[in-house]
Amino acid sequence: MISASVSVVLPAKNEEASIGSLVKELLTFDFVTQVLVVDDGSSDGTGAIAAAAGAEIVRHAYSKGNGAAIKSGARAATGEVIVFMDGDGQHSPADIPALLDKINEGFDLVVGARSKGGQASLGRSFANNLYNKLASFIVGQRVEDLTSGFRAVVASKFREFLYLLPNGFSYPTTSTMAFFRAGYSVAFIPISVSKRVGSSHIKPIQDGIRFLLIIFKVGTLYSPLKIFFPMSFFIFLIGISYYGFTYYTQGRFTNMSALMFTTSLIVFMVGLVSEQITALMYKDSKIEK
Repeated sequence: MISASVSVVLPAKNEEASIGSLVKELLTFDFVTQVLVVDDGSSDGTGAIAAAAGAEIVRHAYSKGNGAAIKSGARAATGEVIVFMDGDGQHSPADIPALLDKINEGFDLVVGARSKGGQASLGRSFANNLYNKLASFIVGQRVEDLTSGFRAVVASKFREFLYLLPNGFSYPTTSTMAFFRAGYSVAFIPISVSKRVGSSHIKPIQDGIRFLLIIFKVGTLYSPLKIFFPMSFFIFLIGISYYGFTYYTQGRFTNMSALMFTTSLIVFMVGLVSEQITALMYKDSKIEK
């Protein structure tokens, strides 16, 4: 077992049905030195129940989002290693030792990978599978679960990327890609997932649009050219094919072909500039201690 101090951070909004028993179970582990519940503007007794169970509480006066709760928890955590998990009862504390064993082996981020049966719905499973394949292509490593919120991280390295994390639900995607981009070691281990206690805070239409945006964010966080270059090349192929067609049938070069070639060049240049910006974004990103 890892000898470093461990803080467990639980972002929670209206989770009074599950938070008390979860905190009590976490406090039975000798290696857990701090259980921190971030009450993200709950309208029920989440904060009071968690405090009564023995957790330290960080309160948001209003709901700021899951990512904002994660950032507040990371700033307040005192452990050298932080374990993030949901406060709704989906994640089992029994899986924490396996995460910490990987940290002890030298990994900087260890993600609990859900099985297909552990996904919330068929739609979510399809979307997550798409993210995993895209991320695997971009980073050149197998990414087993890009969006899992159950993870253990080296605290000092996680705090380097707080400025990148969104306030919404896509913090797992952002942090995972940031660790890959920075050259840190990332591991995935299988975990068990239970049905959440209470109702989900996911909004199908709003979060469906958000999931589509994540696809593009995955690429731009790691290597924009891996997204923009294929797009540019595809547009170029359309242009050259259309030029071949018009030259064969009309014997001339058309404005449409010129537009396709120009668009291809613009898309490529945007990707090239984005690549440089991304490199600068990760340069000297460590916060002052």
